[in-house]
Amino acid sequence: MITTDHRPNLVSVAVFGEFTLPDYKEFEELVNYKIKFEGPVSLLFDLREMVGFTLDVAWEEIRFSRQHSHDFRRIAVLTTDQWLTWSAWLSQIFVDAEVIVFDDDADARTWLEAAEEPAQ
Repeated sequence: MITTDHRPNLVSVAVFGEFTLPDYKEFEELVNYKIKFEGPVSLLFDLREMVGFTLDVAWEEIRFSRQHSHDFRRIAVLTTDQWLTWSAWLSQIFVDAEVIVFDDDADARTWLEAAEEPAQ
């Protein structure tokens, strides 16, 4: 199960339990909408309560990332799991965005918000 939230240029997703393909499709639909009407977005994935994901989710994530390789600004992943940390770093192969793993929600949000501030 997932919960999603969004505001201009940001999509937040929290995963609870197993991450399934219908959950991922819900995420994709929201991101596609945001990209279409706002351009590149930042993502916040809270995976601290995720217990696993299905193989079809992993495949879909690769496909979606390759399709949208230039559509993300920053991607913050909240987790303390080393396997998920490794897979987050691996996902950088498919996207131009900066990907950083955090264990603190406030730190992740601060980092994402910094991408929205105009350069001086």
